[in-house]
Amino acid sequence: MKFKKCAVIGLGLIGGSIAAAIKGQQLAGYVVAYTPRQDHLRIAEHFEYIDVGAEDIASCVHHADLVIIAAPVAAFESIFAELSRLPSDWLAVNVIVTDVGSVKGLVLKLAAQYIPHLAFIAGHPIAGSEKSGILAVNPRLFESHLCVLLTHESDTAKSKAKPDDYQKIKQLWENLGAQVVDMPADEHDRVFAATSHLPHLLAFSLVDTLAGDEAQRAIFQFAASGFRDFTRIAASDPVMWHDIFFANKAHILRAIDDFSSGLNMLRATLDEDDHEGILGILTRSQAARKHIQAVLEQRTFTSLRHSTLQQQTSNGVIMAQHTVQHFLLQPGGKCLGEIYIPGDKSISHRSIMFGALAEGETQIHGFLEGEDALATLQAFRDMGVVIEGPKDGEVVVHGVGLYGLKQPKGDIYVGNSGTTIRLLSGLLAAQSFASRMIGDDTIMRRPMARVAEPLTRMGAQVEISEQGTPPVVIRPAGQTLTPIDYTMPVVSAQVKSAILLAGLYADGVTKVQEIGPARDHTERMLKAFGCDIKVSSDRQITLKGQQSLKAIELHVPADISSAAFFLVATSIAKDGESILKNIGMNPTRTGVIEILRLMGADIKVENERIMGGEPVADLHVTGQQLQGIQIPERLVPLAIDEFPAIFIAAACAIGVTKLTGAQELRVKESDRIAAMAEGLKTLGVEAVPQPDGIVIHGKGTDADSAATIFTGGEIDTFGDHRIAMAFTVAALRATKTILVKDIAHVATSFPGFMETAQLAGLAITKI
Repeated sequence: MKFKKCAVIGLGLIGGSIAAAIKGQQLAGYVVAYTPRQDHLRIAEHFEYIDVGAEDIASCVHHADLVIIAAPVAAFESIFAELSRLPSDWLAVNVIVTDVGSVKGLVLKLAAQYIPHLAFIAGHPIAGSEKSGILAVNPRLFESHLCVLLTHESDTAKSKAKPDDYQKIKQLWENLGAQVVDMPADEHDRVFAATSHLPHLLAFSLVDTLAGDEAQRAIFQFAASGFRDFTRIAASDPVMWHDIFFANKAHILRAIDDFSSGLNMLRATLDEDDHEGILGILTRSQAARKHIQAVLEQRTFTSLRHSTLQQQTSNGVIMAQHTVQHFLLQPGGKCLGEIYIPGDKSISHRSIMFGALAEGETQIHGFLEGEDALATLQAFRDMGVVIEGPKDGEVVVHGVGLYGLKQPKGDIYVGNSGTTIRLLSGLLAAQSFASRMIGDDTIMRRPMARVAEPLTRMGAQVEISEQGTPPVVIRPAGQTLTPIDYTMPVVSAQVKSAILLAGLYADGVTKVQEIGPARDHTERMLKAFGCDIKVSSDRQITLKGQQSLKAIELHVPADISSAAFFLVATSIAKDGESILKNIGMNPTRTGVIEILRLMGADIKVENERIMGGEPVADLHVTGQQLQGIQIPERLVPLAIDEFPAIFIAAACAIGVTKLTGAQELRVKESDRIAAMAEGLKTLGVEAVPQPDGIVIHGKGTDADSAATIFTGGEIDTFGDHRIAMAFTVAALRATKTILVKDIAHVATSFPGFMETAQLAGLAITKI
């Protein structure tokens, strides 16, 4: 879209840079500007930032079809008033007026008062410099920066702006290199009062305070980089910031009050020698800063955390979005050598939960620093638990006891973690404060009724959507929870664990009867933390409530669910041979090994030992020709998370592999039966989904155990990390390249997956 005449009112850093960029890219036929400083107009003309300078606003905007107001906020009323007095035919018929002010509530109010007859699109580019004025102009100032445009109905109701006008301004900013986002006015002013206006105010105040010190020369001479970086913004234009502070006064005063409250708390903890209190503030701040950095770098967890929280609570505001990435796999490759798998995700979740509820400091070694486990860690930080780390898998949790959790300030965001939202439901059901849990798009579709129903029977106040999905709202029960004798309708470690966590707070004995084997990490870990819990031979679990937990030192073994992809990769690769180190061998999790052995895989268990109450071993795997089988239903719950990898093995086997009794796969992060069937068909393998399983026609042959099985193609992961990793393995037996799309969630369970695969010999890159 090219405008005929662009009129820029104001030629400071922002206005001058906009004019220069528009003229340089020829986005308008003619660029005219007005500023009271005639010398600035001459400079702009000399450097060809504009075509010509105007002597007044009226001549500047005459017949303009784009008017950009880039003046100080204090000047907006007089500018709008002058525009309102112009004859009806003075401006172009299709003129659009926009602005760059950093305060939107006042601007919209003035626009509604003076120019309701014009199409007005309020904007705010998030770009700047400590330098100001016409000599600081930079035509590339807005590249890779956000630009907020206000399009909400309440903000545009008194403007003549049409959707097409918004699109024109959006396209203009995108042409200048900015990323356009949408935000309502009041939310904009509240957010920028805290994240921009308050930091500037504090920087001005700090420099002003220290500049009055008698020893100021020494203070500034020896100032470290942190001081210089923070106070850099105090060199910004004082007049501009004076105007902003008063224009957004109400929001800034609230931000100052919040900051003062936090500063007073910090002072009190320091004055009282409260070492744990100081550590809590510092660790929470460190985690928050990492979240901010992740948003800036558009990484997974916190980018999603921030944008999803905004979507849930602020009428669709998105401050940042994660960049979609894919795995590109060349056909062939190897799987050889020692392979180190990250810590077990299930155990990492529980180590944080039980460490937080324990009395004393729990030391955790080998913690999985993946997105799911980090969501659990952050949830407990939000509830006031001091947690040091994680750093290289080391975490220290300062337990607060059963009744020491505090109400979080906002929603608890669980990311992509079903374990977090389900187990926390049981824990939060017994608290004296209200809470609300949300997650990413896949979590917001996960079934929660199976957890809410037994918790409600215990007296908990749990609310979920009409569809039985999150958000999960939990209100104080008002009384001690009642123990129940509950027979599980499904095999689910998450539901079982939620009931047991609630049972910790119940007044009496809670009993859970399983109908099949589900992973028992919760029972094992409760016992390790000193809890009296009994498990009978017929799978009845008995837990007495009101027991205290004692802090321990805990070693997290490597995750067998993550190891499954390399068990399969080694089994199907040409001349494959690998040793997977320190793998957790919990008997409720080893179904994948049994299934692969039934198919003919050569997997030897070596160096068996116990770590933190969990059996651990090294797995020595050698490539073999696999055979199709009927998978025994008794093994289904023992391998429920590993089936995407097993399906790849089945495709490489000789004959047909049939799976039944696996309805649970339909309600994981994706419908894993449908997703895997679709992907296998894309790669040329016949796969027939069933209501509770799948039939896969393997393409393996006796003649060549390394023959190619898969064609190439693009795989839709449906945002599921295990689907993504499974089809990565398929490249070992493919004829063409495979593109595995949207692999962001791989980090939820296996950070460093690509690097581990590369070291093993797979030809994988990220694009």
